[in-house]
Amino acid sequence: MLVLCMPAMAQPNLGREIFKQLIEINTTDSVGDNTQAAQAMAARFKAAGFPDIDISVLAPVAKKGNLIVRWRGTGNARPILFLGHLDVVEALRSDWSFAPFEFREQDGYFYGRGTQDMKADDATLVTAFLRLKKEGFRPARDLILALTSDEEGGNSNGVIWLLKEHRALIDAEYCINLDAGGGALRKDQRLYMSVQAAEKTSVHFKLEVTNPGGHSSLPTAENAIYRLSGGLQRLSHFQFPVSLNDVTRSYLERMSALEQGQTSEDLKSILSNPNDDAAAARLSASPFFNAQLRTTCVATQLAAGHAQNALPQTATANVNCRILPTDSIAGVEAKLKAALADPLIKVSPAGGAGVSPISVPEGQLLTVLKRLTERLWPATPVVTVMETGASDGKFLRLGGIPTYGVSGIFNDLDDIRAHGRDERVLAKSFYEGMEFQYQLVSELGRQ
Repeated sequence: MLVLCMPAMAQPNLGREIFKQLIEINTTDSVGDNTQAAQAMAARFKAAGFPDIDISVLAPVAKKGNLIVRWRGTGNARPILFLGHLDVVEALRSDWSFAPFEFREQDGYFYGRGTQDMKADDATLVTAFLRLKKEGFRPARDLILALTSDEEGGNSNGVIWLLKEHRALIDAEYCINLDAGGGALRKDQRLYMSVQAAEKTSVHFKLEVTNPGGHSSLPTAENAIYRLSGGLQRLSHFQFPVSLNDVTRSYLERMSALEQGQTSEDLKSILSNPNDDAAAARLSASPFFNAQLRTTCVATQLAAGHAQNALPQTATANVNCRILPTDSIAGVEAKLKAALADPLIKVSPAGGAGVSPISVPEGQLLTVLKRLTERLWPATPVVTVMETGASDGKFLRLGGIPTYGVSGIFNDLDDIRAHGRDERVLAKSFYEGMEFQYQLVSELGRQ
């Protein structure tokens, strides 16, 4: 059973109230209003005594507002940025057991769209700032809180826009990104507290075959659909080579101690010899381990033809690649072309950011994270991880701001419902995360 190993928490009702308020503001890209959520949080900071001049709600377009709060410090050290996003993915009532934008507490869980990704973390961060302000805390350096738009998609990504148009408002020595990292549970047992130090970059490639076409009553040997299909079939059998970096190596070492049997042995083998093809093949049967070991590319969309009774003049596919921090877009494109093995399949980049560098936490920051974790959850190790998905941290890293994914909320590895139906988070984990975030902001704010 989970045991709350921490001092009695202050203001749990405030945190729950903020959490509920955020869940019940629809912030989807289609019909939601990110600005409404940003303004609701801004009102709380104003009521708590933060000066109006230090509270900004800025939007590149309507309903895509971003909240930035600066808590001015007493010293000259560069600021620390604390980052979260307010937007959530779509949620249809017909897909859920109950209304997704109504906050529900049931059987020890909080339910609602955004509970895992990531309004629980937003609430812990806002609560930490408000609690410390009420207690009279004065940070030794500026602390910046930013809650942004369109991390999940849409045309108005808040971090990209702020870096371009309002860099001074969020410029910092480093960023704590609550949309990454966090605790891992399995069968009510804490496995580790993770710190995201790297993430894969999502890049799309367009594959295209063109053909003169003609009447379907006179088929020819050359067919755009068949040619593209042949290349995609070859791609389906291709794997990028195993490539470990400092972050994935550290993580797999930890997992080798947690796994059992053949999986544990294979992890140990791949760590000592990345060229162990047999071990790599067995590990790659797991989508999770496969994504940790290498860059991946997968076809996600197809389109072809212009009429039912005509030979196709074009056939296209979208291939989504998740690129390791140690690979390059140009290198991946070259390997992709080699895997397709057909010069008549045109390959061209079709969107995505540059490859995100690694930000390994060192020195005082890592010391603080380990100390807090040991204080709140004794004997729980802290491990650095590479996320196979993506967060807005990649834009900050590319912009020269080292970014570390740190959340105080534990989630069950076998019950990840972010972006899915009946999304939920453990109530106990939420309250623990409130205390963790409060202590983290306090300790970092004293440095």
